[in-house]
Amino acid sequence: MNTQRDDLIFRFADPAALGAAALTGVYEGAAHDHADGFIHCSARHQIEGTLAAHYADVDRIALAVIDAAALGDTLKWETSRGGEDFPHIYGQLPFTAIKSVHILRRDEAGGWRLPEEL
Repeated sequence: MNTQRDDLIFRFADPAALGAAALTGVYEGAAHDHADGFIHCSARHQIEGTLAAHYADVDRIALAVIDAAALGDTLKWETSRGGEDFPHIYGQLPFTAIKSVHILRRDEAGGWRLPEEL
């Protein structure tokens, strides 16, 4: 397993689900997270690949920027797609660990417009 520990990790989600998490204080993941037993996340360099692999059929998605240190022992880096280590959250994602949320949309050519600060 990779010993890399990024300061920030990223989670794609339905914008309404993240809005609900803001009210309840926790994000519990989507159906595929529940099936796998953890909340799937990405490192910065994995964002584009995750969009291509899992969100090809959507035009709008929320991207949560998460403070990895705030997750403590619930954050594990595990080998996944392409033999690469991905961050996985075992348990709920406290909304207080989310530093910001960006709504991503596709550009005129169909590509994703990422925030400039990323």
